Amino acid sequence: MAEWSALEYDVLEEYAKLDGQRTARTGFPEVVYSEGKTHDQVTKILLAMKRTNEMALATRVSKDLAAAVRSHEDLKQIHYFPTANLLSLQDKPSPTTSQVVCVLCAGTSDLPVAEEAAVTLELAGVKVQRIYDVGVAGIHRLLRNRQAIQDGDAIIVVAGMDGALPGVVGGLTSKPIVAVPTSVGYGAAFGGLAPLLTMLNACSPGVGVVNIDNGFGAAVLAYRILHSHTSL
Repeated sequence: MAEWSALEYDVLEEYAKLDGQRTARTGFPEVVYSEGKTHDQVTKILLAMKRTNEMALATRVSKDLAAAVRSHEDLKQIHYFPTANLLSLQDKPSPTTSQVVCVLCAGTSDLPVAEEAAVTLELAGVKVQRIYDVGVAGIHRLLRNRQAIQDGDAIIVVAGMDGALPGVVGGLTSKPIVAVPTSVGYGAAFGGLAPLLTMLNACSPGVGVVNIDNGFGAAVLAYRILHSHTSL
């Protein structure tokens, strides 16, 4: 691991302290969570991050916020991924490893969360295999992709509604699974609480669960799994 100082950070006005040592400590750079921030704050943070050579990424970026940020003269070339709601100062690089993360989602309504995970991984140099709209209501769609799932080095499974998909996938592969509940569903889904509880209670062992709609967190966990495996 690279050397780091626990006390080093850059103060940006009164609202941000940029953690330039994040990669050295954790293996993944600091990322801007955009919800609750003004476009001026997001813009200034990204401009400050642009001075580094690291991946600079903002999550939960609406189309209006993206347009406001890109109106700045020095950020006109920033890349926006609308389905994933991500802004990145860098484009997707070529994969830096032969390892593959499979990203599955149960339904098309889960795409924003699945794409947040997939694009985050691609921006970090990880090859992604997308397997979308394979929910348990049409189990044959999942089984047709069984070989691709087994070939993945880590699996991210995104699902709302009843959240049953990760448990099913857990019975089809020996690879680590990161389950992501989404807020997709009718009233009794309780904004993602129902699929979250389903995933936490999955009968299949080896299924880890992140927070509701947290595609980014799933991507970072999968990234760490790959890099831990590489170091063995």
